[in-house]
Amino acid sequence: MDGAVRAEQSGVMQRHEPLAGAEFAPETTYLNSASSGLLPRRSAAALRAALDESTSYGTMGRDYFAAATASRAAFARLLGLPAERVAIGSSVAVRSALIAASLPPGSEVLAPEGDFSSLLNPFGTHPGITLRTVPLEALADAVRPGTALVAFSAVQSLDGRIADLAAVREAARAHGARTFVDATQAAGWLPLRAADFDYLVAGAYKWLLCPRGATFLAFGGEGTGGPDWPAPLHAGWAAGEDPGMSNYGLITPATTARRFDEPPVFLSYVGAEPSLALIGELGVAAIHDHNTGLAAYYREGLAARGLTPRPAPGSAIVSTPGIADAAGRLAEAGVQVSVRGGLLRAAFHLYNSTADVDRLLALLG
Repeated sequence: MDGAVRAEQSGVMQRHEPLAGAEFAPETTYLNSASSGLLPRRSAAALRAALDESTSYGTMGRDYFAAATASRAAFARLLGLPAERVAIGSSVAVRSALIAASLPPGSEVLAPEGDFSSLLNPFGTHPGITLRTVPLEALADAVRPGTALVAFSAVQSLDGRIADLAAVREAARAHGARTFVDATQAAGWLPLRAADFDYLVAGAYKWLLCPRGATFLAFGGEGTGGPDWPAPLHAGWAAGEDPGMSNYGLITPATTARRFDEPPVFLSYVGAEPSLALIGELGVAAIHDHNTGLAAYYREGLAARGLTPRPAPGSAIVSTPGIADAAGRLAEAGVQVSVRGGLLRAAFHLYNSTADVDRLLALLG
């Protein structure tokens, strides 16, 4: 009995067609959104138009800030914050380094073992910071007096495990620690509230379907800015209160989170604007149900073949030991997955369908 029939008879699973199917027509069976997302057609069209425009108006376009401003607002809506609390940039590591530099000497930062290096390394290499790591499942219990910051991914890149966000948040509050959440593997499919955490960063090139080079840093918590936020250590002209008047000499940083802006990577944000609009139109809740439904269907198919993925309840990422050597054969057949830490990692997103999962399972044999 194949997986689809078994699922339908059990009443647990339902078949899924792609969401926003008109926006995507990949030549591959693409199950690798944990590495990078597919670009919607609307975003590709916007990029082509901007490239054509650049031949006459320069590589900053006719309105350099428009797409970045719209993208900031769209990301803020997805995370339940006003746009004034969101900064734009180009990489998670730069944002991690900013938060690391804001901590006083001697600070302890608590993080999960084996979390993504762009999150961990800026803390581990910063002079005066002690980075302490524990298993993800022990993170909330490991917060202690003297912990200055808890830095962790909402969803683990390696195997899709979802952090106990509420438990970590409450433990940090109980001990006076701040929280820094990397939502790169979560934003776009896992419902999140940035206001629940002090800082939230997201590289938008995965589940948010943006070109690489669009990254957001959101300031949640109860602070109102000013002394509650870090110093704008890398503030350049784009972070000025009036960027047009901030090209020379010392600047006056913006009073909003724009003070932490890097100059927008123009084409990245041109593509990000329509991509984020698509996520907003579909709604994160609907995407979550779609993605996790496909992942559950895949797990059932693996179980029927005697395969056991790493436990990651409720995740859109499924990583399985013992079958990493299938990746090359899958790629030759046009099925895109990835291998991380010896695990075959499949990631299910809004453009995937039950038929995609059936094809993957059939090729695994």
